[in-house]
Amino acid sequence: MDAKRKGLIKFAIWGTIYILFCIWVQNLWLLPGVVIIFDMYVSKKVPWDFYKKTKSGKKPHWIVEWLDAIIFALIAVGLINIYLFQNYKIPTSSLEKTLLVGDHLFVSKVAYGPRNPMTPLSFPLAQHTLPIIHTKSYIEKPQWKYKRLAGFGHVKHDDIVVFNFPTGDTVCTNIPNPDYYELCREYGRDRVRHNTVPGVDFGEIVWRPVDRRENYVKRCVALPGDSLVVKNGRVIVNGVPQKPHKGIQFNYMVVTNGTQINPKIFEKLGIAKEDQHYAGNYNVYYRMPLTDDNVKALQELSNVVSVNPSKKMKGEKDPQVFPHSDLYDWNADFFGPLWIPKKGATVHLTKENIPVYERIIHAYENNDFKSVGDSIFYINGEKTDTYTFKMDYYFMMGDNRDNSVDSRFWGFVPEDHVVGKPILVWLSLDKDKSFPANIRWNRFFKIAGKD
Repeated sequence: MDAKRKGLIKFAIWGTIYILFCIWVQNLWLLPGVVIIFDMYVSKKVPWDFYKKTKSGKKPHWIVEWLDAIIFALIAVGLINIYLFQNYKIPTSSLEKTLLVGDHLFVSKVAYGPRNPMTPLSFPLAQHTLPIIHTKSYIEKPQWKYKRLAGFGHVKHDDIVVFNFPTGDTVCTNIPNPDYYELCREYGRDRVRHNTVPGVDFGEIVWRPVDRRENYVKRCVALPGDSLVVKNGRVIVNGVPQKPHKGIQFNYMVVTNGTQINPKIFEKLGIAKEDQHYAGNYNVYYRMPLTDDNVKALQELSNVVSVNPSKKMKGEKDPQVFPHSDLYDWNADFFGPLWIPKKGATVHLTKENIPVYERIIHAYENNDFKSVGDSIFYINGEKTDTYTFKMDYYFMMGDNRDNSVDSRFWGFVPEDHVVGKPILVWLSLDKDKSFPANIRWNRFFKIAGKD
């Protein structure tokens, strides 16, 4: 086969792939790129590989070859990371028993459809901060509008979802957790902004675009248009109790006859060392998260006297719980009822629901919102008593219910924050053990979130 025919075949293959990509991303302005592909493989008028050529015609220097390979790899990995899948490491125990701390996941971007880049000028593979030099990995401008491409499906009840942390738009660099808004509620907004709290250094306060906020992973318990209530820690959506999952656990107080429980039993039950808190003199008290199966196993131990849930009472207000208003006496165990906003739905604005929907109006959907008194509201300068939502919203919770900072604490997850769906555990490392005992071989290639 002659060189011209080979070039035509390569152009046909790569040209077709490129055109399909342009159609997928719904950007026909990229179509002139077909001309470049044609020139690279067929007409060859422009010397695209000029940097590889030498005057003597010899093989290019090895440094040039390495740079060429590195640049190609960064572009390829960057595109894969944006449009197909990315790696995500479980950092906290909020989904413990379902997904473990140290699990490395493949997160599918096409499960719900990938987002076009919203902050296009950024360093590949760095979420928001470059390692070593600790500077921003992105340039804030330009900011592109949110646009999601076609995917294989939509977020469903009980899906485990990776998303950008909604209240991670403003961050105190020295204290990223708890979030900026919780710090303001605790210390006062002005004291945090001006860093005037004695003995506390908040560091620089920075703003992050939607796609540069921290990645979180939780289970979606309520979809747009659903009504949710939590009673005694149990989730009820549209009047139906949530499907029980083996990984769901709650905090329990475990009391023994004065002897400690063998650590090997905890290891067998999958209870992390950081969760094995105990104290006491005559009796030994443990406070730890347990699944229903773990509760039964501990109750059968000869030295265990009792295993009782640690729950808040109904009406026992927790100021850290959403919507952070004196009008609501909710806590993590008794929460709601709460309606989840749906795109296109219109609500009548009242004194009672403004604390619930105010952040959506001004922060997530970028409106100028002002209130005069308790019942007079202005949106973008116009007086109104209604609002129509521009996006869908979701309610996310961790399976480790009493050790998860989730939608019960910071509210809704907007649709433009959804990143993707974990599909596979490709590596799992136990932080409580040293190499090679820390490798959890039994979790390799496990379907993420499967009971």
